[in-house]
Amino acid sequence: MIDFGLDKIALIGAVALIVIGPEKLPKVARTVGHLLGKAQRYVADVKAEVNRSIELDELKKMKTQFEDAARGVEQTVSSELSQAQSDLNSAWNDGSGTASDTAAHAGVDALSTPVPSYRNPRKNWRLKRGRIPSWYKQQAGVRTHAQSGAARVARHRPQRPQP
Repeated sequence: MIDFGLDKIALIGAVALIVIGPEKLPKVARTVGHLLGKAQRYVADVKAEVNRSIELDELKKMKTQFEDAARGVEQTVSSELSQAQSDLNSAWNDGSGTASDTAAHAGVDALSTPVPSYRNPRKNWRLKRGRIPSWYKQQAGVRTHAQSGAARVARHRPQRPQP
C-alpha cells in the first residue's frame, strides 16, 4: 500500500491548490472522495466474494467427508445386519426342537395374527359442535349465528332516544 504521511498530504494539497485553483478545489476534492469511497466498496466486495468462495469450498469438503462417513456407517450396518440375519437363519435351521423352542414358536405364532388395518373414523366437526349444549354456548360466548360486520356494529351501537 501507498504510505501517506502528513507532510506528503500537505504537499499534494498545496500543489492541487496551485494547479486547480481555489474555486474548483472543493468540487474536485468531493469528486475524489466519492471515487475513493467507490473504490473502497469495490475492494470490500471483492474481499467478501473471495471469503465466500473459500467458505463454500470448505463446506463442500466437509459435505464430502460427511457423505463418506455416512456411506461407511451404512456399509458397516448393512454388513452387520446381513451377518446377524445369516446367524439367525442358521440357528433357526439348526434348531434342536426343545420344549422352550416350541413354546417360543407358539408365542410368535400367537403374535403373528393379522391386525386389522386402521380405519379413519370420519368424524364431522359439525356433529361435535352440535353436541355442546346451547346453554353452555351462551355462557361461553360462542356465536351460533353468523353476522356481517355492519350488523354487529348496529347491534352494539347505543340507541338514540326517539323525539
